[in-house]
Amino acid sequence: MGLHAIELPRRILVGSGVISEFTGFLEALGLSGRVLIVSGSHVRGSIGSRIVNVLAKSHGIPIWVEVEAATLDEVERVQRTAAREEVAAVVGIGGGKSVDVAKVAAYNTGLPLISVPTSASHDGIASPMASIKGMDRPYSMICHAPLGILADIDVIANAPVRLLASGCGDLLAKITAVRDWQLAWEDKNEYYGEYAASLALLSARFVMRRAEEIGRREIDGVRGVVEALISAGVAAGIAGSSRPCSGGEHLFSHALSLITPGVGLHGEKCGLGAIMVSKIQGDEWKGISDSLRKVNAPTMAKQIGLTEEQVAKALVMAPSVRPERYTILHKVSLDYDSALRLARETSVV
Repeated sequence: MGLHAIELPRRILVGSGVISEFTGFLEALGLSGRVLIVSGSHVRGSIGSRIVNVLAKSHGIPIWVEVEAATLDEVERVQRTAAREEVAAVVGIGGGKSVDVAKVAAYNTGLPLISVPTSASHDGIASPMASIKGMDRPYSMICHAPLGILADIDVIANAPVRLLASGCGDLLAKITAVRDWQLAWEDKNEYYGEYAASLALLSARFVMRRAEEIGRREIDGVRGVVEALISAGVAAGIAGSSRPCSGGEHLFSHALSLITPGVGLHGEKCGLGAIMVSKIQGDEWKGISDSLRKVNAPTMAKQIGLTEEQVAKALVMAPSVRPERYTILHKVSLDYDSALRLARETSVV
């Protein structure tokens, strides 16, 4: 068996109002001096002044770069700013795009990364993976895991309901991802890490057990989703790849992104994919669908503006997105008619 490196965050702070602890959090990580913050304009407008006020006395006024999308151009802009300003760390604040841009910029410049999620929409807040548009592939690249993660539950609980539901979809997708990883081990003798797989499944099972509570947006449920997403990201760090978190359902999501760019959130599409992939695997697709419904996530393609034709095409295309990432979709090799039949049998269309 080959060797792989394990990267884990050094410090994670989760709780209500922990933004006020930002200064002590950075100091505990041994970071001093100004930081470069990457976020969207909405996040800066909503919590920017609070963060500046917390950091100003001890770390100076932070350098702030607003990004509009997770693209290579935005990554390069952040990198140029980081080099010019000689900052101590890169801080990604927001949802997926801001953290991903910060993650790649920090990786390319050799700077520490701090992840500050403002929503619980996917597991990228803790993983060493980042998805950037403009690369030669539609799926994530490997960077470094964040040095630290600061998750303020009060901020995350106030994010749109759809984002929390998307995060649940990404978590439930770990059920099918782990089965696909096991399949690759059995059929292709690929490395399989039982501990990393178990940790990813633990995150998915939490959502299934607490789905109604999460759907009501109770604070303990929201906190649990945040912790589960962090744990899933840690599972990827332990595995040294996205295998415990990403299988055929993620390839389906990536294929949809190529067919219908900008339609649906990543976790929403992964959830739909997990329903159908689980049906092929012979597992618990009805339980996944029921859990998605309880957390207010879509269980039908039309709920996020997708047609049955697009869903069937994405299922057929999915294996070609990553030919080397062996999944049940590679093994069964669906044609258009069988893909459409699968989508209808699971009521996704």
